[in-house]
Amino acid sequence: MEPAQPADRVPADRTPPDGQPPVDVPTGPGGESAATDPTPAAGEPALVSSGPATAPPVDEPALVSSGPATAPPVDEPARNQPDGTARAGERPAPPPRAESAKSERSPKDMAISLLVLLVPIALLLAFYRGFLGGDQAATVDPAPAIEQARSANVFPVSQPQGLGSDWLTVSARYQTVEDGANLRLGYLTPEGRGVQLLQSSVPAERLLPAELTDQGQPQGTTELAGRTWQLYTARGNQQALVLLEPTRTVIVVGDARDNELRELAGSLR
Repeated sequence: MEPAQPADRVPADRTPPDGQPPVDVPTGPGGESAATDPTPAAGEPALVSSGPATAPPVDEPALVSSGPATAPPVDEPARNQPDGTARAGERPAPPPRAESAKSERSPKDMAISLLVLLVPIALLLAFYRGFLGGDQAATVDPAPAIEQARSANVFPVSQPQGLGSDWLTVSARYQTVEDGANLRLGYLTPEGRGVQLLQSSVPAERLLPAELTDQGQPQGTTELAGRTWQLYTARGNQQALVLLEPTRTVIVVGDARDNELRELAGSLR
């Protein structure tokens, strides 16, 4: 037989709920249950629960913000103090980048570069002048225009005779205009100046102001090949020789010298 227990002592119910392991519940003096998490007395070991060890919580994944990702801060260049030293805790500023000095070209190098450019230009110019006749003006045959004027039979047509080969015909045109018709022949003189020979049936009072401008004034007369020509001033630095006839007016005008104007006017036949 078991000894009888005191009446004021209540046995601890060690039967755990369904599915739970048995747990020892300490009791205080007089059979009362001890307070939760009792503090062990000095020199006594702490009570260890006989239940199963609880696994530590598993780290939850970090919440990702829905906003844009922020780039890590970029280290700003260190700012130096006025005396040029870096502040405490800051990196010293890097030395300024040395700019590459441009090498100055010597006069000899410039002369060589210029020579390299000029040589091909000189060769092309020589080829243009020597083989393509670049210095020569484009010439035309005046015969078709002269024949057209003669066929129209509006005024008597004269043609230069005996001019040298260095006189070049650069233009020739016959056209009818108001109150008449004009035959224009353009020449390049031996000195390289331009002269125009105009034969027209337009009345002189209208023709001269149109060809010599209103500033054209007579400057006297001269005899050439048995005809009396009048000297006139013209536009700019030009001068003119004018032959007035009943059915036509002949004008030799240009910036050529007086002797060349006279040569052309005297060659008309």
